[in-house]
Amino acid sequence: MSEAAIRHRVRVGGSWQVLLPGIYLSSTGTPTTGQQQMAAMLYGGPRSVITGQAALAVHGIRACDSAIVDVLVPPERRRQNLAFVRLRRTSAMPRLVFPVRGRPYAPPARALADTVRGLADPAEVRAIVAAGVQRGKVQLWQLAEELDRGPVQGSARLRLALAEVANGVRSAPEADLRRLIIRARLPEPIFNPRLYVHDDYLASPDAWWPDAGVAGEVDSREWHLSPRDWEETLARHARMSAHGIIVLHFTPRRILAEPTAVAREMASAIRAGRSRPALPIKALAAR
Repeated sequence: MSEAAIRHRVRVGGSWQVLLPGIYLSSTGTPTTGQQQMAAMLYGGPRSVITGQAALAVHGIRACDSAIVDVLVPPERRRQNLAFVRLRRTSAMPRLVFPVRGRPYAPPARALADTVRGLADPAEVRAIVAAGVQRGKVQLWQLAEELDRGPVQGSARLRLALAEVANGVRSAPEADLRRLIIRARLPEPIFNPRLYVHDDYLASPDAWWPDAGVAGEVDSREWHLSPRDWEETLARHARMSAHGIIVLHFTPRRILAEPTAVAREMASAIRAGRSRPALPIKALAAR
């Protein structure tokens, strides 16, 4: 098209709009998320790859909302950040991309690492890492590789969250519970083990003190995917109690607001559990 034809279409009252320099949307109105991401990729130029929270959303990993589209570009690319586009120059471009509707996205582990390096809140970092691992979207070894390959700057919070998940922690509230246990100098439990009575699977509590037969559960609708999951949690509690397990229930809010009381209840339950014969329950580490 000629420059005159383009100017005619993007004039005031015209049928097109300018999204970014040299990139036009052939309609008026607010661009969709997909249209903004396509524009960001085109602005980034050849070999650019969408990463960060936009890529996490495509992979089904929950993250905080962002109006910014992060785009990985080769190091020689000299364009600047503009409007809703943030360019990330890197010599470590993803070897594998996920094409969705003509747009290339970074793999889940890379998108997750790129996202959390820009976050200041450790709770947000823990939540995103735990969500990715819990839903089976990323593996621990993949995140460890991203840590080794990526820049040191901004990696401390990711390294800490990864260490917590490696210990079996699967959500931000569980991470809060673990830190409370450490601060209170209580015996550290196994997180998210698989419990068996003989060869029959029983349950997988959030925390398990094997020598006391005590299970700790962080109960929150937010961290269960559906009402059906919530009902299964209640049924799991009943099964554990029926086999003599002392089951403790804590909400995420109470762990943060009443740490002394929560620690006291855990200590009391552990003492009570250790004063009786050991339960015939086998525990396998979290997967």
